Amino acid sequence: MELFKELANKLNKNNAKLCIIGLGYVGLPLAEAFAGKNLFVYGFDKSKDKIFKLKKGEKYIIDVEPQNITKLIEKEKFYPTDDPKVLGLSDVIIICVPTPLRKVKLPDISYVVDAANTIKKYIKKGQLIILESTSFPTTTKEFVLPILETSGLKEGKDFYLCFSPERVNPGDKKYPLTKIPKIVGGMSASATKLGVKLYLKIIKKVFPVSSPEVAETAKLYENTFRLINIALANEFALVCEKMGISVWEVIEAAKTKPFGFMPFYPGPGIGGHCIPTDPLYLSWKAKKMGFKTKMIDLAASLNRQMPIYVVERVLKAVPKPSAKILVVGITYKKDVKDLRESPALDILEELIKRKIYADYHDEYIPFLNIADIKKKSILLSEKTLGKYDAVILATDHNYLPYSMLQKNSKFIFDTRNVYKTKFNNVQQL
Repeated sequence: MELFKELANKLNKNNAKLCIIGLGYVGLPLAEAFAGKNLFVYGFDKSKDKIFKLKKGEKYIIDVEPQNITKLIEKEKFYPTDDPKVLGLSDVIIICVPTPLRKVKLPDISYVVDAANTIKKYIKKGQLIILESTSFPTTTKEFVLPILETSGLKEGKDFYLCFSPERVNPGDKKYPLTKIPKIVGGMSASATKLGVKLYLKIIKKVFPVSSPEVAETAKLYENTFRLINIALANEFALVCEKMGISVWEVIEAAKTKPFGFMPFYPGPGIGGHCIPTDPLYLSWKAKKMGFKTKMIDLAASLNRQMPIYVVERVLKAVPKPSAKILVVGITYKKDVKDLRESPALDILEELIKRKIYADYHDEYIPFLNIADIKKKSILLSEKTLGKYDAVILATDHNYLPYSMLQKNSKFIFDTRNVYKTKFNNVQQL
């Protein structure tokens, strides 16, 4: 009880030292938010390149401006480092490491396990440890907790452990990290109370739940909801195309209903870390327990087919064996420098696989060197557009010259409903 009171008192007085493990799309905005509220934050990342960029004031995360980080470093409120010894100097440790899917669609929590093992080496009495990395239910209880307790310390007595799912949406100006309610589920009641107290420093609404498993599952449910509804929108797009109906007009009409409907939109596939991967963590866990998640599996399968469908629609419209195709926008969402699970990459790979000449344009990604794709982004101009038989508009960045594209392209397949006005050379998804 004394350890609990001591840490609670440090949090009340802003004297607690934090350490964020993983300075990516989740960890760096979190570090900025806490340091901006006058808490001292260590930023620990094994990537020397990230640490170098932070100290030099270089930008690599869309939601964090380098000058803000530089000011926090100068004020001695933020200290980025690749030295794990800072874990032992911290009162609170928050794990924000990647949890990708392996190629065989199995969860990969190796980064979480590695982080837990690193913490174990430096763990001390009275620390609050929080996992934010998305994973399958029971990850906190069955993986992180046992590793930490091999130190000889016990959760709820010597240290405190929570799961609090990240809800970051890169590039979202309306809902930055500090405006999104937080869920906290602790292994013990004391852990939950400390977690809530911590996050209230930067977020107005923090919702405590009874266990880490509830918090883990809530995160997966949120993204499963989106996965299934996007799949439904994609399936409607396929059906509407067969019937000669605009799916976009259908959705606009349907969303005039003020209750019982929420608009989701079709696209060339799904990307980012959350929607393509998170529901599959739940699916995997369910299969381990002898239950098949039919809706999740079907939705995931349909969404994975969309890049192939896009290529087939384009090749049907431009049936030349020697066709040259330009993919415009290669990141997974507009105005974000992020290639994770991008369907545009799948489109490019499918074209290459079919031996179709293909290039891409994206100012956010000047070059690609992924698997079989080794290309440079081409410049958009009237002259270059004239070389291609078709343009696939895969990601609708705001900077793109849409009028120039339409006027100088022979054919455009618009997967994002950019061209709401009908043009003879534009075909909608």
